[in-house]
Amino acid sequence: MIKNKILDYTVIAVGASLYALSVVIFTAPNKIAPGGLTGIATLINYLFSLPIGTFILIMNVPLFFIGYKRLGKDYFVKTVAGTILVSVLIDIFTPFIPAYKGNMILVCIFGGLFNGTGIALIFSRGGSSGGTDIIASLVHKYFPHISVGYIIMLSDALIVTISAFVYNSIEAGLYAVISILLSSRLIDRIIYGTSRDNGKLMMIITENHTEILSELLSKVSRGVTVLDAYGGFSGNTKKLLVCAVRPNQVFKVNNIAKSCDPSVFLIVTTATAISGEGFRNKF
Repeated sequence: MIKNKILDYTVIAVGASLYALSVVIFTAPNKIAPGGLTGIATLINYLFSLPIGTFILIMNVPLFFIGYKRLGKDYFVKTVAGTILVSVLIDIFTPFIPAYKGNMILVCIFGGLFNGTGIALIFSRGGSSGGTDIIASLVHKYFPHISVGYIIMLSDALIVTISAFVYNSIEAGLYAVISILLSSRLIDRIIYGTSRDNGKLMMIITENHTEILSELLSKVSRGVTVLDAYGGFSGNTKKLLVCAVRPNQVFKVNNIAKSCDPSVFLIVTTATAISGEGFRNKF
């Protein structure tokens, strides 16, 4: 229990550090509003020279209580920890860590990488960095089929639009879009594991399930779930074999199924997330 808590807050601290570095080194110095309350704080800093970290913390206070009420004590504590760390580290790093003001594509790429990895690490331990992360967590809790990264990306759209007017530069908004898209994609990759959008779910409807099952277990080394099925049109009783595989295994499974049963009915779809033996679990 204690080890888990130590691990939780260690990962949150690492995530907060990466998030802060993305703001201090890449986004804020190059007039990129990274979305959410951090984006708002970046714009306020540009207009009025107020500390980004301090302003992030001030804006997050009301959301802390929403997070506590809706998502519970553990989420509240971890979110407060993550937000305070991000806010404090941004203001601490700013005077000492030099900003990168080189190629803007590199700014977008590495800003997005640091930002997305930081947020994902905090999310993975049951917390958030505050702001739209809280809103995203709330929505994802009640609508788990909507990915966290996608929710954050939509909530960031308004901030990006405003930033183009504040900086009086369409390019600033476009660069922010690149950074945010990369960040949100990375969030999903880390939270859901490498299987996200990279795992395939195969459903095999057949009357010759015994031979297919034997071949799959011996030649593909993937677990198979066998279910009873009833053909609504034919009225025949069949078996439904369900198997989660890697993309490079789809062709092999397809050949095995068709060689064992030429009349087999196959469905292949992308799995939203796969967690378990043979696939990498999230943190």
